Amino acid sequence: MARYPKQAIKNWPVNERPRERLARYGADGLSDAQLVSIVIGTGSAQKGKTALDLARSLLEKFGSLGEIGAAGTAELCEVTGMTEVKALQVKSALELGRRTMAEIIQQPHGKAFSTSNEIYKYFSPFMIDLKKEIFKIILLDSQNAMMRDITVSEGALDRSIVHPREVFKPAIRESAAAIILMHNHPSGDPAPSKNDKSITEKLSATGEVVGIKVLDHIIIGKKGYFSFCDELLL
Repeated sequence: MARYPKQAIKNWPVNERPRERLARYGADGLSDAQLVSIVIGTGSAQKGKTALDLARSLLEKFGSLGEIGAAGTAELCEVTGMTEVKALQVKSALELGRRTMAEIIQQPHGKAFSTSNEIYKYFSPFMIDLKKEIFKIILLDSQNAMMRDITVSEGALDRSIVHPREVFKPAIRESAAAIILMHNHPSGDPAPSKNDKSITEKLSATGEVVGIKVLDHIIIGKKGYFSFCDELLL
């Protein structure tokens, strides 16, 4: 797309204006920067920047929409031309998107997963940019279709927090046939720690006793994911 650094967006050709492009082509036809510029609304005449310039600067500084959403208001305002109001508008829009994704994930879908990669793609938009660890279980029926997912704990994982009772209680209550364990690594590296391995072994052994098999334990990070099943550790 052509760039017009010294002109207000309203003076651009109609087909290049983000709002007009949204109305004409729909959201799928816009880049991340164009969508963010619509949320920002107006640029900074004092700094000679359009809303699109500000959006591009945010993406260049933070690298992704997830990182922009995770940044503090003061951090966003470090971008020249960003005001507190604009920063709050952007954070509000991204938080709405995150909550929408959370609602979708938390609803029963009857979705059947056949690979660990499918699970990663389904849950990573919600979990990949979290600043703290959360441990979830995915309840599966006899056809391995997802009944729903449940957050078991939040914070650094250890054997006292992720207790078998808290993991298997909802699975037993809802007559799940099997479960998948899942948590995130805010560090970005999905490689399992010694404690992750210990928790997995303990919960897998408990599952054998209660008759609810642990099919996998998936760790999500920005660098990808780790599957205990794929690595033949389950």
